[in-house]
Amino acid sequence: MDEDLSDESLMLKFSRGNADAFEVVYQRHKNPLYGFILRQCEQSFVDELFQDIWLNVINARFNYKVKASFKTWLYHIARNRIIDHYRRQNIRAVDNDPEQIGKICGASDSQPENQLEASSQLQRLMNAIAALPNEQKEAFLLRQEAGLTVDEIAITTGVSYETAKSRLRYAIKKLRQQLETDDEP
Repeated sequence: MDEDLSDESLMLKFSRGNADAFEVVYQRHKNPLYGFILRQCEQSFVDELFQDIWLNVINARFNYKVKASFKTWLYHIARNRIIDHYRRQNIRAVDNDPEQIGKICGASDSQPENQLEASSQLQRLMNAIAALPNEQKEAFLLRQEAGLTVDEIAITTGVSYETAKSRLRYAIKKLRQQLETDDEP
């Protein structure tokens, strides 16, 4: 039954003590959230941040109010937690290990030549994403990993709709240019 409810309705049920409602929300968002964190942080911190973000969601359940979509709220928490992490560590976001990312993405083609080609394409894409300026990278990952709309990206990152739209547009343009350049002999 709970699987048919919106994320917001599930969080409200969870705030009233229904743990099963939280499980449904968690199952819906765990993989995209993990992927978003993975592409923003060093592998050694991903699990800790992932758990901490969900702990923040659990702790905030009693104060949860539907002001925006649950996804927007969740990724706002995630974004702030990642920023806090880097501030405390006094470090900058790093490029990610494409091999680890490939494990998360789960390339399942069993033909070795297809696996090699898929791995090569994934490597090129991950390198292109890592080369994006941080704001564009964040907007792109919020769109692709979290499935947020431009409006939700703007709310999550605290910028105007037009700024979020521009960041996303420039990110896609740069990725296309980089991937086309890589394809040239």
